[in-house]
Amino acid sequence: MAVRHRLVQATPQAVWDVLADGGLYAEWVVGTSDSKPEAGQWPQVGATLTYEVRLGPLRLNNESVVRHKVDGSLLEIEAKAGRLGTARISVALRPWGEQCLVIVDEHPLRGPGGLLHNVGVEAVIQVRHRTMLARLARLCESEAGGRSRPDPSDTAGSVEYRPGTTGHA
Repeated sequence: MAVRHRLVQATPQAVWDVLADGGLYAEWVVGTSDSKPEAGQWPQVGATLTYEVRLGPLRLNNESVVRHKVDGSLLEIEAKAGRLGTARISVALRPWGEQCLVIVDEHPLRGPGGLLHNVGVEAVIQVRHRTMLARLARLCESEAGGRSRPDPSDTAGSVEYRPGTTGHA
């Protein structure tokens, strides 16, 4: 099971706004292009997006279906890759101060992807997630505008040092 996280310099709502926009899907999901709504209203449960996945000269038409969501904090989709099988991808958002901790958890559900899942495949998924989270962060931080929350400049650390004091009361 591939789990990866990233601290995004935007509020959870700003990140959710990007996840909830099906038109932006191909901009942050690695390997996809030309995403478009197929059925339902993204990200409502049951809504689908179709997109193309390019593997060298090979072109695959895939789809993602929303299986579960909690507005503002969790989006779980099933990515369907035809004969290659399906995968569950969960994107959880957690407030982290004024920012958002994004946690992606992916694992195969059906088909050859589950049978072939091993340490090597896990490593490839980790690289993919690193890139995907970087794209998502870039998109959220630029889309957030005024809702972007960088670290406050006065938080260099949690320990205050004053020369000449012993620290005792």
